[in-house]
Order: sequence, then C-alpha cells, then structure tokens
Amino acid sequence: MIVRKRRRIQTLFRRIVSVGSLALLFHVFQGRFTLLRDTRTDGSFLVHHFLSFYLKAGCKVCFVGLIQSFSHYNVVAQKLGVSLPAAKERGQLVFLEGLKSCFEVLFKEEPPTGQPNPLQFIREGGSNLKALYEFVRTSLTPSESDSWKCPVLLVDDVSVLLSLGMRPVDVLDFIHYCRVTVCSQLKGNIVVLVHSSEDSDDTENELVVNALCHQSNLILWAEGLATGFCKDIHGQLKIIPRGPAEPSTERDLPRTYQYKIQDRNVTFFARGMSTAVL
Repeated sequence: MIVRKRRRIQTLFRRIVSVGSLALLFHVFQGRFTLLRDTRTDGSFLVHHFLSFYLKAGCKVCFVGLIQSFSHYNVVAQKLGVSLPAAKERGQLVFLEGLKSCFEVLFKEEPPTGQPNPLQFIREGGSNLKALYEFVRTSLTPSESDSWKCPVLLVDDVSVLLSLGMRPVDVLDFIHYCRVTVCSQLKGNIVVLVHSSEDSDDTENELVVNALCHQSNLILWAEGLATGFCKDIHGQLKIIPRGPAEPSTERDLPRTYQYKIQDRNVTFFARGMSTAVL
C-alpha cells in the first residue's frame, strides 16, 4: 500500500514538473530576470530547454552563446523540436556565436555584417562590454514589421566573460544595462547561466555569482549529488523565488527536485521518488 501511494505521488510530480512547465510557471509575467546556476554539474540543459520554450512560444530571442558552436545548439534544439536555422531565417532568433566572434577578433577579421564585433573588448584589453550591449539592444528592439511576443535575452554563460579578461564590475554593469533595456523598457525576460563552486578560489567569479543572485527574480540552481554519480538521478534542482523578505504563499517558498536528463526531455521528481529508489 505504501509503495503504491508513493508511485501515485511520483506520477503526479512527473506530470506537473518539467523544464517547460517551470518556464511557463515563472515566466507568465514579463520583465523577469532568471539566473541559472550550477555547482558540481553542467546546467546547460536548462539553457537548451528555455531556448526551445521561448521559440515555440513565439518570442523574439537574442541568444549570446559563448561556450558552444551554433551547430551544437542546433543539434540539441532539433531533439527538442526546434530548428534554429529556420528561426534565424524568419528573424525570430538572433544568435551570437562566441567562438566564431573570438576567432574574428584575434585574427583581425571584419564581421560579415560590417558592424563592430560584439566581442571586440578582447582586442581592446577588456575595456568594456558596450559593443556587446549594443548588439543585444539592437537585436531585441522591435521594428514596425515585428509581430513576435516579448523579447528574451539568453546568455550561455556569463562566466566566460571573466575568463576573457573582463572585470566583475564590467560584467555586472553589462547585466544591469541589459535588465534596464530588456526587462524594464521592452518588458521582456532575461535568462543567464553562471557556473559556481562552493570551494573555489576564483573570488571574482563568486562575486559575480552572489551579485547576480541578489539581482534575480528567480534562481534555478542545479547541483550534482553529494553522494556522487548515479545513473538514475543526475542531480537536484533548487527553485528559489526572489521576492519579499518573508514568503507570502506556499508558491514563494524554495523547492528542491531531483532530475534525470533523457535524450529529449528532463524528468523531475521529488527527492526520494526516483524509480531507482521505489
């Protein structure tokens, strides 16, 4: 009887909780800044699912992909039912391929569009991120012919900017100006991934992580299991709403789910409710 009851509860959680439903639950409101944080694991699966969710929802997306190539993101997006080249062709997706832009800067090649390279700060000794901000602003500012829904900025991942020589204050200024433009002026949403480590000596990265946590409206924190690798449970996800000092409703309370990454989906369940346990 107890096992049967647990399985019913597990089925209920699996029906309710998915990456898509998380995005829908917390992004029905516009003007929100969501921070994707990972520790001891790779949280990029959240970026892929948010990207596919917003494209399917008909939103205008500016995707700053600093960690992987366009072909990599496209392969994953196809598994989730989205074609990134088709989205680019119809003007719904504006993609910045960080690896390609870095190559153009380092070898002094002019961008095909003739516009300033968004990552030209690499050549200028890490002066500022104004060119990258202008790229985001012009990409998401709607034209008269645009019929897309709210604009969305995705960044994967902001920790790379520190690795490229930017100071924490410059990275935080960039996020601040993007929030003012995208969230406040354009009434859109921002989703940013950042890596963190509890025992890291990288004080600059941890400073950026802590500052972004305070600025965000929602934190999705993916963590590896403290007990190590498990083939049936890949990690746990903490959902931390950022609002009033005292939670007003049960929905405002932090929640923790465990998850398993599958080929075309991510299964979420309450802690201790995995099929490997029951």
